[in-house]
Amino acid sequence: MASNPKSVAVSHVGKIRSNNQDSGYAGAHLFVVADGMGGHAGGDVASAIAIKRIIDADKAYESAADAEFALKSALIAANSLLAEAVFEHQELTGMGTTVSGLLRVGDEMALAHIGDSRIYLYRDGELTQVTADHTFVQRLVDSGRITPEEAAVHPRRSVLMRVLGDVDASPEIDTTIVRTRPGDRWLICSDGLSSYVTDDRIRSALSHHPNTKDAANRLVKESLDQGAPDNVTVVLVDIDESGESSAHTPVIVGSAAQPLTYESEAGRSALRLPTLLLHPLKATKPDPSHFEPESEEYLTALIDEDRRRARRRRITWLVALALVLAVVATGIVAAYQWTQTRFYVGAYDGEVAIYQGVQQGLGPIRLSNVYEETGIPLDDLPPYWLSSVESTINADDLPDARAIVDRLEVMADE
Repeated sequence: MASNPKSVAVSHVGKIRSNNQDSGYAGAHLFVVADGMGGHAGGDVASAIAIKRIIDADKAYESAADAEFALKSALIAANSLLAEAVFEHQELTGMGTTVSGLLRVGDEMALAHIGDSRIYLYRDGELTQVTADHTFVQRLVDSGRITPEEAAVHPRRSVLMRVLGDVDASPEIDTTIVRTRPGDRWLICSDGLSSYVTDDRIRSALSHHPNTKDAANRLVKESLDQGAPDNVTVVLVDIDESGESSAHTPVIVGSAAQPLTYESEAGRSALRLPTLLLHPLKATKPDPSHFEPESEEYLTALIDEDRRRARRRRITWLVALALVLAVVATGIVAAYQWTQTRFYVGAYDGEVAIYQGVQQGLGPIRLSNVYEETGIPLDDLPPYWLSSVESTINADDLPDARAIVDRLEVMADE
């Protein structure tokens, strides 16, 4: 971790991963996070190469438009370096990285973004996600096929549709210019934070910790408290009244802070893209990011598979519902059959009668019926026994009910 009063960069390997594939940078004007992908196929190398190239753009610009162009050009140049690295080191085939960066010019921020790392703006107590994830599930959300809540637990939530890497020579990079003002807090983070810490908890950490360093450390702790199955990197930038966001020696964190090496790690093997359709993701943690080219062929295949998954889910729910209804129906039938083994004595049409069932009912449904009319007039009964019959007299079984009737008949004759 490195910091100053106005900006901070923090990166943690997490509690599961063996190496840090994230890289972060906080400079004089530039702030950026890169999240490498490809597992042991070189995610750490990818993010390091990208950051080391992109930081060349950390300089003053005449206008935000110039900064926007320079930042986008830096990302495209980093993409070319990644392709060259893979050409020279075939064991790195399949590596790639997300990149989200800010380049400040006065009271404006030039943004560049590709992948699923995120840029947030915290202003006046409100947290806004400025960038849009370039993921398969975000496509489904945007098209109305699933809800954001469903996207959060979708088995393909880690499938990236755009990254820097060795696949696309001209990747589509989102860029924009946003005005900033004193009091703003800009947060750039890898999905090690955004995938495991809710927006509400991120907002709470930013609102309760005015100190930049404390706020960034709190965000990392929130991720660690969730088990931190992924690397987590946070770059936090505060805009104060002076109009400045940094006044320190630029700092690098994560894999880019280490010497760049192309040597194969133990267990590193080539991962050729695309692999997702042959090896579908499972909803387990940690979720290794995968990349699929943003082509109609693959997008259609993924959407078709998602539809099949949705149909399977509906069928599963219908079968489960049918089983529950069957159990409930069986219970109701069994309960009703039990009630028909019970008897009691009560009044019916001015006479004493034997009822089969129980006195209770289920709404309009009666659980008893007249089993036997006795012909004993209610008016012939003494007051006490009349009251008892009108209130009903429980019997252990049919013979017991008839014995009660015999006693009532004696009372009526006296």
